[in-house]
Amino acid sequence: MKPERIGGALAGGNHCTRNAARAALIALATATLGLLAACSTTTVDRGSYFADTSHHAKDEDSRVRFLVMHYTEIGEAQSLRTLTSEGVSAHYLVPAHPPLKDGKPVVWQLVPESQRAWHAGVSEWQGTTELNAASIGIENVNAGPIDTPQGRTWQPYPPEQVDAIIRLAKDIVTRYQIPPTRVVGHSDIAPQRKTDPGPAFPWKQLYDAGIGAWPDAATVSADLAGRDPAAPVDVQGLQQKLARYGYAVATDGVLDDRTRRVFAAFQMHFRPRDYSGNPDAETDAIAQALLDKYGPTLPAEPAPAP
Repeated sequence: MKPERIGGALAGGNHCTRNAARAALIALATATLGLLAACSTTTVDRGSYFADTSHHAKDEDSRVRFLVMHYTEIGEAQSLRTLTSEGVSAHYLVPAHPPLKDGKPVVWQLVPESQRAWHAGVSEWQGTTELNAASIGIENVNAGPIDTPQGRTWQPYPPEQVDAIIRLAKDIVTRYQIPPTRVVGHSDIAPQRKTDPGPAFPWKQLYDAGIGAWPDAATVSADLAGRDPAAPVDVQGLQQKLARYGYAVATDGVLDDRTRRVFAAFQMHFRPRDYSGNPDAETDAIAQALLDKYGPTLPAEPAPAP
């Protein structure tokens, strides 16, 4: 019998020929379906053109390289109004007493993480300036400093707020692989202008949960052995250590107001019981302990002042 054109050998020929043809058609159909599936997953229709995403460059980096903590100094309702108006924004706002849903705290996300939020302002950390472009900002509802007849106090962060901050921050640093030394406060990246998140912020609790940096107590104690923690130290030496860690500070040995504000910002983060800005031995020991612990992951040594 002469084979028909439709279906080729499937329409005629002997049994072996028909089986071979059938197998060939099945293989062709499978390959075609695989090709179509691959095209559907790697070719993106963007309206006026298609983008083929099947090839990936190896040299790429995330926009997000820093996590910056703030306090709002105002209540939740006013914070929401301010942060959703023009001129200032943050990626997240954590209430003082977050509501729960299915036993989990609810925080406000105000800006997509892929977008820039306007929370850092004029800022610098580890040589990167204008951190808005490279960070995620978390605003925390907190009154900050409270001046009383007995002196200045700082509003504490409630335990339920701390729990929410830890959950949020841990998720962010895990997803973006943010190094410990790049989890910072607004006062760290803008010490001449800002004091948030303040000395009451639970940096040690965050560290214990796997977020951010903290000096090893044993290393600090060993460095202080035989020294008075309050004894003054060489200003330039401490400036150089803080510059190495990430702060924007002169390394000229001059203890002026600008340098004192940097020292105070460092102390507020790592020694909140005393943030006077004095260059003392304990501050120096803490700075050295941080460099000993995280030094291999820090940028190159800053150039010496001329």
